[in-house]
Amino acid sequence: MKPYVALAVLVLVAVATSPGAVCMASRAAPAKCDPLALSPCAAAILWSEAPSAACCVQLRMQRRCLCRYAKNPDLRKYIDSPNSKKVAAACSVPTPRC
Repeated sequence: MKPYVALAVLVLVAVATSPGAVCMASRAAPAKCDPLALSPCAAAILWSEAPSAACCVQLRMQRRCLCRYAKNPDLRKYIDSPNSKKVAAACSVPTPRC
């Protein structure tokens, strides 16, 4: 699969699976789980590029949603990939235990 096609598939899967998905970031304020928010991480996850600052910010904001994404069959391969683990480590985001 060509790189741009893979990115397009990732974005389409994220859009198709995100409607109404909400998770709790804290007891006080719910944070919206939106896999599309992780699009700044696409190059790092798909092509082993260094994660950008925007990627790390979004990854930290979506940290509590990663288990939900890992349970989604369409997103699991991206969340569980070796590159995703490298991105999480580079961004100092602990790997979730689901």
